[in-house]
Amino acid sequence: MNTRQDPRPVRFFHHGEVVEVTDLPATTTVLQYLREHAGCTGTKEGCAEGDCGACTVIQGELDGSGQLQLRNVNACTQFLPTLDGRALLTVEDLGGPAQLSPAQQALVDCHGSQCGFCTPGFVISLTTCYEAHQAAGTRPTRQQLADALAGNLCRCTGYRPILDAGEQMFDMPARCLDRAPIAQALQALAADEPLDYGAAGARFHAPQSIPDLALLCETHPQATLLAGSTDVGLWVNKQFRDLGDLIYTGRVAALREIRQQDGGLWIGAAASLEDSWAALTAAVPRLRELWLRFAAPPVRHAGTLGGNIANGSPIGDGAPALIALDADVILRRGAGQRRLKLQDFYLDYMKKDLQPGEFIEALHVPLPSPDWRLSAHKIAKRHDSDISAVCAVLAIRLDAGIVEEARLAFGGMAATVRRAAATEAAVVGQPWSEATAKAAAAALPQDFKPLSDMRASADYRLKVAQNLFTKLWLETAGAHSAPIGIWPSLQEVPA
Repeated sequence: MNTRQDPRPVRFFHHGEVVEVTDLPATTTVLQYLREHAGCTGTKEGCAEGDCGACTVIQGELDGSGQLQLRNVNACTQFLPTLDGRALLTVEDLGGPAQLSPAQQALVDCHGSQCGFCTPGFVISLTTCYEAHQAAGTRPTRQQLADALAGNLCRCTGYRPILDAGEQMFDMPARCLDRAPIAQALQALAADEPLDYGAAGARFHAPQSIPDLALLCETHPQATLLAGSTDVGLWVNKQFRDLGDLIYTGRVAALREIRQQDGGLWIGAAASLEDSWAALTAAVPRLRELWLRFAAPPVRHAGTLGGNIANGSPIGDGAPALIALDADVILRRGAGQRRLKLQDFYLDYMKKDLQPGEFIEALHVPLPSPDWRLSAHKIAKRHDSDISAVCAVLAIRLDAGIVEEARLAFGGMAATVRRAAATEAAVVGQPWSEATAKAAAAALPQDFKPLSDMRASADYRLKVAQNLFTKLWLETAGAHSAPIGIWPSLQEVPA
């Protein structure tokens, strides 16, 4: 662990060379750096909260096998030091008047831009999609293109010509980014010592091992633990909070591992939301729709499942799924570990069973048996990239048509994400039937007295949550019944 007082600069690859930053505050966003210091004004600021996509950039890093991985993220919520050892690509890196990139040319040809404010973000997301499919030798469907663009909003052009451009760029002669110089630069940067950056005030620590992270957390229990910055970034942008010292988990390779272990899925706390949900969905296919609607790709690429769970928001969509799957949370403080059920981790509104200096090391999701049935639903005003009014993941275990066990987890219905104990009691031991589903709906008011807010009224929340039991019945009854999913082999779990 680096303990020297003179910080080394933040070093990353940008515009064809390694850039060093020495004098900017640790909470300077990537967007601020681009527009105010690097002169790259193609990247725009729209919402400053990771919602509109105008600020989308490509972040590159080497994966566990040394291959370059390119993903689109929101520049407005990412702090500049998180780029250390990585690559940053903006719309200026993709093409210019002399030769446009495939995404840029297709948007021109298909009239996919009017005011143009959102266009650079669309170019970036289309390019990320293009690069991924060209590398895989595949071509996306129109729906896959729409899913890839879920984090980019346009108020004037309309999405049809933009999706047309997404299809047309694959009809052009293939022209991909030159990855070799990026990968070579990142391999060289990998030799740098761990970042301990302290320009202009608070320090930014980026340990590279779990013991070093644990020591920092014990030594600086008041420091802000930073993962994907998709929420913490808003503390600065919207609430103007002083975060103090920061301890960043994103450089601890061991915290990003996803593997099969102890009869279940082990998800390191710093594994991205995208990788975590890909692994969960491979194990439990019925979670796929919740994965696609969890957030937009730029948020899922930057955010972490551990951060989502540690945040403890009652409207977080990760906790209902994991609680319904009976997940454990593995906590670490110093050299010691403790393990508890995720449902017991949340004590009250934004209050967790987390001691000073303690952090989430991993989540363990048990392997469900084939007799479990599951239904997952996200209710929100927008289909894509929106916060839930209600998120429900309902799981029942059947034996000869009798409900032997139930785990019915709801978000948005109380001060914490939690199971519906009275409703579970109403169905356990009963034959799984339409009448039992109605009994569950009738019992739900015993478990929840939801609040009214800008997303939904209390009456709406309760009614829609009750209606989800009808969906559970329809999805799991008779010929429609399907197992919760068949878990893949270790080789099929995304790393």
